[in-house]
Amino acid sequence: MKILVTGGAGYCGVPLCEELLKQGHLVTIVDNFMFGYEPILHLVRDPRLTIIKRDVRNEKKEYLLRQDVVFHLAGISGYPACEANPHSAKLINVTATKEINDLLAADQLMIFPSTTSFYGSKGELSTEETSPQAVSLYGITKIAGEQTIMQRENAISLRWATVFGVSPRTRPDLLVNHFVDKAVNERAIVLYDADSRRTFISINDVVQGYLFALNNVERMRGNIYNVGCDRLNLTKREIAEKVKHQIPCDVIDAEMGDTDIRNFQVSFKKIWDLGFYTTGTLESGIKDLEKLYRFYTPGSPVRPI
Repeated sequence: MKILVTGGAGYCGVPLCEELLKQGHLVTIVDNFMFGYEPILHLVRDPRLTIIKRDVRNEKKEYLLRQDVVFHLAGISGYPACEANPHSAKLINVTATKEINDLLAADQLMIFPSTTSFYGSKGELSTEETSPQAVSLYGITKIAGEQTIMQRENAISLRWATVFGVSPRTRPDLLVNHFVDKAVNERAIVLYDADSRRTFISINDVVQGYLFALNNVERMRGNIYNVGCDRLNLTKREIAEKVKHQIPCDVIDAEMGDTDIRNFQVSFKKIWDLGFYTTGTLESGIKDLEKLYRFYTPGSPVRPI
């Protein structure tokens, strides 16, 4: 198939494109490369890959023509990034998503990365039928984006748990990744609202989830799915203790509350009933991240001479 991946040079985009190319698809990456070109350099020689340097806010979107499937991964992702760039978050996550959606033909499939982050802070069990309760600009923009794409019949929305793990463009801001970074480089993890609960998923399982949707379109089109694992419905304290078990560090309870208030549990029964199950474990993810952060310190002011 001819497959377009917006944000294809991003955290989840690169490993997804790797797998799509391995399966023989013709892949087009559209990305503005705000985080650099290095994450996709190992893919450049693949003759089935086309790379377009373009911001999705750009009016020219001729790259949408003749694509069978669009994975629309481009976006400002996460609470901190959206709060720091509110105007861009609205333009990219909402306006550009609507523009892309409106330009697609009826036979072009859209697979959209939504989030469980908008299930609120009440600690309740949430299903796909639970009304979103956005507690941040990120959640608000993802709700709007999902509502836009689900107006089409030929669309699938995947509400991902919080992702963790190593990628060619690893995100340091994601909770598990952040905790491991702090444990390795500062030997301490500070917890805000330590007993708030959310759900997690390994980046390898995210890629497999996208491929599952691609291979089960007839059963999944027109629907929204929570994607994750109930084994990884965990509190921040539980995550920190698991990190501490593998990487000796202090776990410190902050007196101040978290500005990113999320507290919920999620049901994944709907996608389980179709046969998709995650396999990644938190322990293996922590191990991979520790290996990374033992040598990878991009934010450090200290440089070798």
